[in-house]
Amino acid sequence: MDSNKKFFSTYNMAVIAMGAVIITICSWLSFNFGEVPFTLQTFAIFAILMLLGGKRGTVAIIVYLLMGLVGLPVFAGFKGGAQSLVGPTGGFLVGFIAVGILYWLLADVLLTKLKEAFPDKRAVRMIMSFIICVICLALLYVFGTVWFVQIYTSDSGKASYATALSWCVTPFIIPDLVKTALAVIVADRTSFAIKK
Repeated sequence: MDSNKKFFSTYNMAVIAMGAVIITICSWLSFNFGEVPFTLQTFAIFAILMLLGGKRGTVAIIVYLLMGLVGLPVFAGFKGGAQSLVGPTGGFLVGFIAVGILYWLLADVLLTKLKEAFPDKRAVRMIMSFIICVICLALLYVFGTVWFVQIYTSDSGKASYATALSWCVTPFIIPDLVKTALAVIVADRTSFAIKK
C-alpha cells in the first residue's frame, strides 16, 4: 500500500504528465526528407524512459496514447483520435507500450546491477542504456511491421513483410539510432533534475 501511495504522489504524477507533454511536443516536430517523415517521437520515448525510469516512463507513454485516443492532437501532424491508432502507423504507436514494458524489465535488472558493479563508470552505464534502447527499438519495429501487414493491409490484400520493412523500417533505422544515441546523452546530462 505504501509503495502505491508513493508512486501516486504529487511529484510522480507531475513528472509523468511532463513526460507525456514532452512526447507530444517531440511528435509535433516533423521534418520531411523526400518521402520519409522524420519526427523526434522516438527520441522522446527513450529519453523519458531513461529519465523517469521504466515504470513512470511507461505510464507517461500510456497517458500520451490515451490523450490521442480521446481526440487530442498529440500525434505527428497534430493528429488525434482512434483512427490514428488503427492506421498504418498505429502499430508503432501501440508498440510504444511494449517498448516501455521491455525497457522497464531490462533496465530495472541490468542498469541496477551495473550501478552497483560500476558506481563510477558512467560511460559503461550509457553504453548499456543505448543497447537496451536498441533492443526495445527492434521490438518496436517487429510490432509495427506485424501490425502493418496483419491489420492495416488485411482489407486491401496483405502486403509482404519485405514490402512492409522497406516502407516502415529500413528508411528509419539510421535516424532512429541517431535519435536513440541523443536520448541517452540528454538523459545522462539531465538526470540530476529528476528524483528517482
